[in-house]
Amino acid sequence: MAKLPEFADFTESTVSSQLVYDGGLLKVHRDQVRLHDGTLAWREYVKHPGAVMVLAFVDAETILLERQFRYPKNRHFIEIPAGKLEPDEPALDTAKRELIEECGFEASEWWKIATLDPSIGYSTEVIHLYGARGLKHVGAALDAGEHLQVFEAKVADAIEWVRQGVITDTKTTLALLWWDEWGRP
Repeated sequence: MAKLPEFADFTESTVSSQLVYDGGLLKVHRDQVRLHDGTLAWREYVKHPGAVMVLAFVDAETILLERQFRYPKNRHFIEIPAGKLEPDEPALDTAKRELIEECGFEASEWWKIATLDPSIGYSTEVIHLYGARGLKHVGAALDAGEHLQVFEAKVADAIEWVRQGVITDTKTTLALLWWDEWGRP
């Protein structure tokens, strides 16, 4: 592994913290912090429970994708299966649960691919990316109010959809490009 250079310490310390919004999924905080030079500043951020995403392989060249309407953007997106962590639920257990709930599949083989910090400037969210294969259909069990369409796609086609701007979801884009660059045996 390449050696990193030595860095200065710019660690900020919390002076006070205020919960300014307490939602069902997200909690927004506004903290006063002391900077490394002693000055004070404000930091606003979202506390997120964390999430998983799954590259679920039907075979060596085919994965499961989902088409789902996303209200904040007012359109449908093509994504890989994903979901949020429940309190005290290990990430791999969440991945297994979400693959069944959303896609209706169990997998006989699981492996960790990467851990991602998608929004470091304003969120605590961490996304754990897993690979899964040896799929067996057991039937989906979508959450109430969750509507999506699951379909199979060649990895090469999905990567081309990224290039064409058809797939724009960041987590899906990163997972596909990561796999294309480093994940293949």
